Amino acid sequence: MAETHEAHTEVPATGHKAPFPPFVKETFPSQLLWLAIAFVALYALMAKVALPRIGSIFAARQGRIADDLAQAQRLKDEAQTTLEIYEQALAAARSRAQTIASETRSRLNAEAEERRKGLAATLDVKLADAERAIEAAKSAAMANVRDIAVEAAAAIVERLIGSAPPGQAVAAAVEAALKR
Repeated sequence: MAETHEAHTEVPATGHKAPFPPFVKETFPSQLLWLAIAFVALYALMAKVALPRIGSIFAARQGRIADDLAQAQRLKDEAQTTLEIYEQALAAARSRAQTIASETRSRLNAEAEERRKGLAATLDVKLADAERAIEAAKSAAMANVRDIAVEAAAAIVERLIGSAPPGQAVAAAVEAALKR
């Protein structure tokens, strides 16, 4: 079964408990002495061992932080320099591209204009040749028209009156009709 333990406190014969030890007057001077000794020992231990170690840890940490900040600043400066170089190269490339595009456009426009002029000159020559050919055909046709008109007029007169008129008279009559 379960065992139970009871706590016993000593009770003096007078029936009261003993006073709390730090409040006992007889031991107070020795307690102050031991407090002073413990305080000095703890102070010396902290001053000579713990605080230098903590200080060195803080100093190392501060050094690491300063190094990290310096490296971050250096990397930021390098990135800024790289960005500026990139932007300059990009601007130069854009300028070069615009120059090349402008030169190409000008060259192609000049070539197109030259081809257009050459084609226009060729067409002008062909047009002039065609006009000369048309004029020659027209002149030939007009010469033939006179001859045809003279023959047709002679045939019509012959049919109407029954005898052929003289060729010179028919030609003069056709010429007079064409002049009107």
